[in-house]
Amino acid sequence: MEDEDALREKLAELSHEHSDLDETISRLSEMPVVDALQLQRLKKRKLQLKDMIEKIENQLIPDIIA
Repeated sequence: MEDEDALREKLAELSHEHSDLDETISRLSEMPVVDALQLQRLKKRKLQLKDMIEKIENQLIPDIIA
C-alpha cells in the first residue's frame, strides 16, 4: 500500500507541475515577443510530464481482463 501512496503523491506533484507549465506556456504565448526556444522547451517538458502521469495512472489502475 505504501507503493500506491507514493505513486499517488508523485502523480499529484506531476499533475501540479503540468498545470503550472500549462499556465506559463499560455502566458508566454500571449506576449508580443516570444522566446521560441524557451517555449519549445516548456512544451517538451509538459509532454514528458504527461507521459509520466499516464504511466503512473496505468500502474494505479488494475488491469481488467474482459
